[in-house]
Amino acid sequence: MAISAREQVWIEGGTFVMGSDRHYPEEAPAHPAKVDGFWIDVAPVTNRQFAEFVAATGYVTLAESPSDPKDYPGAPAHMMKAGSVVFDPPKRITSRDPAQWWNFKFGANWRRPYGGLSNLRGKLDHPVLQIAYADAKAYAAWAGKDLPTEAEWEFAAKGGLESAEFAWGDELVPDGRFMANTWHGVFPIENLKPDGFERTSPVGSFPPNGYGLYDMIGNVWEWTNDYWSSAHPAPAQRACCIPANPRGGSAEESFDPTQPQIRIARRVVKGGSHLCAPNYCRRYRPAARHAQEENSATTHIGFRCVRRP
Repeated sequence: MAISAREQVWIEGGTFVMGSDRHYPEEAPAHPAKVDGFWIDVAPVTNRQFAEFVAATGYVTLAESPSDPKDYPGAPAHMMKAGSVVFDPPKRITSRDPAQWWNFKFGANWRRPYGGLSNLRGKLDHPVLQIAYADAKAYAAWAGKDLPTEAEWEFAAKGGLESAEFAWGDELVPDGRFMANTWHGVFPIENLKPDGFERTSPVGSFPPNGYGLYDMIGNVWEWTNDYWSSAHPAPAQRACCIPANPRGGSAEESFDPTQPQIRIARRVVKGGSHLCAPNYCRRYRPAARHAQEENSATTHIGFRCVRRP
């Protein structure tokens, strides 16, 4: 099914319950929020669309450029070469340390998302990978669009189902029907692939949500414009004070407290990816959220765009 990221759907604004009190602490507290109406891409931006952008502008992504040593105090000089992070499933694991399955590979970028001799052959309609926040913003500006806020993204992902657990209802696999590209099996060592996909899938391979949007859940995480915050704000005490078009926290507050020497802002990514699994990461829900450093690019993060009136 050919789905173009150029196509957009109008999302009528409204008030909804943002976040969740039932899962990860960073999703809480659930609280009412309002968004104005906006247009949103029906699918993540694909390799085909990103290639057109690069051909028209000559744009060079962050993964294709050497890292700035000032961003990584104490890092070995030889690690500052161009490259990016790639998911490599290990044969066995000894702990929950992600370094066992994430590896930095020189030469990994959107053209060669897994490094080495990997390429885009047969994957032009898959979501573009190895895209940092600035890369997504550059594409959006070229297309006359923007990245969604976290509130816009979550409102759209719900597809009109206010209280449902997932973007399609309350069951992950209703009546045995796969609704999104997620991990099936014991992550990260066993992927049973009952949906037919080991990694990413062509956009539109799974049913759309109630707003006609594809891959809001699974396949790839998606960048939003908002800085990361460790929790949502407390709910407004009166209906008159419900936040309208909220915009998250500040750059300073988004820094990773576990790495105080690295002063790189983090943004909110949404939707989970093909690597989310019940035994490890249950973030394949509209309310789920995750922190990602602005200058990082990986094999499971992409993006889609919005337009505002």
